[in-house]
Amino acid sequence: MLHTRRRLLSLALAAVALSACTTPPPAAAPQKPKLLVLVVIDGLPMRQVTGYRDQLSPDGFARFLDHGRWFSQAHYGHGHTVTAAGHSVMLSGAYPQRSGIISNEWRDPATGEPVYNTGDAAYSYLDNPTPPLSGTSPRNLKVETLGDVLRTRSPQSKVIAISGKDRGAILPAGHKGTAYMYMGETGQFSSSTYYMAALPAWVKDFNAAKPADAFFKKTWVPLLPEAAYARSVPDGQSWQIASGNGNRLPAVIGDKMDGPGPRFYGNLLASPFADELTLAFARAAVKHEQLGQRNQQDILSVSLSSHDYVNHAFGPESRLSHDHLLHLDRHLQAFFQFLDKEVGAGNYLLTLTADHGFTDTPEWAATQGRDAGRFTAGPSLAIVNAALSAKFGVDKLARDFSAAGLLLNDKLAAERGLKFADVQAAAREELLKLPGVETVFTREQLLGNDTSTPYLEAMRKSFDPTRAAQLQIVLKRHWIMSYRPGGSTHGSPHDYDTHVPLLFWGPTYVGQGEVKERVEMSDLAPTLAGIAGLPAPAQAQGRDLKIKP
Repeated sequence: MLHTRRRLLSLALAAVALSACTTPPPAAAPQKPKLLVLVVIDGLPMRQVTGYRDQLSPDGFARFLDHGRWFSQAHYGHGHTVTAAGHSVMLSGAYPQRSGIISNEWRDPATGEPVYNTGDAAYSYLDNPTPPLSGTSPRNLKVETLGDVLRTRSPQSKVIAISGKDRGAILPAGHKGTAYMYMGETGQFSSSTYYMAALPAWVKDFNAAKPADAFFKKTWVPLLPEAAYARSVPDGQSWQIASGNGNRLPAVIGDKMDGPGPRFYGNLLASPFADELTLAFARAAVKHEQLGQRNQQDILSVSLSSHDYVNHAFGPESRLSHDHLLHLDRHLQAFFQFLDKEVGAGNYLLTLTADHGFTDTPEWAATQGRDAGRFTAGPSLAIVNAALSAKFGVDKLARDFSAAGLLLNDKLAAERGLKFADVQAAAREELLKLPGVETVFTREQLLGNDTSTPYLEAMRKSFDPTRAAQLQIVLKRHWIMSYRPGGSTHGSPHDYDTHVPLLFWGPTYVGQGEVKERVEMSDLAPTLAGIAGLPAPAQAQGRDLKIKP
């Protein structure tokens, strides 16, 4: 009996030992990137990335397409697709209906006064003039960003955002990061008193070297032989804006100027050289702030603004836009290789996207047989007001166009004893008569729950009832809201304005290959949060795309 018990005990111990030998060790905790890098190309439609893929450098955009995870059907879900709105979505995951950033600018519904998306008169630029309505703080942003989440949990972490535009830096920086933006009057990079009392020494040194001046009289020359641009529209078209640097290549930046000054610094933005300058400042930030090189997780956002300026002036179909993209591609390659060396290729996650796409120039679209045109705000406002005055006997019941809508003077209507619903219905009827208008939504529709009417859900995501106009307008495909006789723009819920790149690279953190599933840009912040080991921002409306290897 005793022998049997000893034998059973021996067998049990052997089984335990065998189990201990064959049970796999606990899985190692997934590595988190030391640095999250977000690169934003202002005004880049996805169709340009894939359309010129055969002409890309080996390690710019191609780094993502050949070696990263990329989504070929990424779209913004909101309808008024402009720079501030897009930049507010990226790292918050919240559409304008929650963030409050309904446009670049809008009119206060109560007063009719202009509001700038990042305007805050309580703060001013450092070492630079601060014109009215300048972007100086994130006060108007109602939601938190991924950087806010990071710095709440880890105050020693750094969140730095850089851009050629104030809104391209301030909105990704969130409430707890630091924004640096290009000053078109001086050619410097600066910040505002919201973030600091004085610029760091490295920023002062960067500006003291006057790097923008190095591009004075520099010539923008096409990167490839003429035959390589057969798929884009030649220079010098009548609808291409000829002011600034002209509308033909080669173009001398600062031509016919005596020296660098505000006009030159402004013109620099519509050339490849402003991207080069912005990336030089980003390199300085990485080096001097030791981003991704300390025992903390950091975020760097770099928004390159020039492609937007080029597309506005010449249209995304132009050779100038085509060539600008190729120059940008080469600048990105150099920047990515700098990050590989400075931070370490296995230590950072790289994401590239855009704040919106772009509409082809209407005049060009018309030559291709499309119904295209320009909706001009001033004459349209006069037509609507004349009709309302004839119907109700009251002048100026429509204040102005505001963001994507027409702002009505509800206070004036009440003072004159008018029912606002009647005024709204009449204004909507007149808008629908105007050339180029597809549909018009009322405040009641936007606050409702109808999800089947075309464009309504997209416009609802752009509608903050405390800031937006009561009537929201959708133009027909290929029509644009225009304030000048040439060039092009964006701002619609149509696919050419919503469809943007969403590209990831980081062999340690993401997989590889194209994903054809349609995704929304509100998914970016939760996805980055998942990779970084952070909670998603509280108001995020998207989902984690789970792209880990």
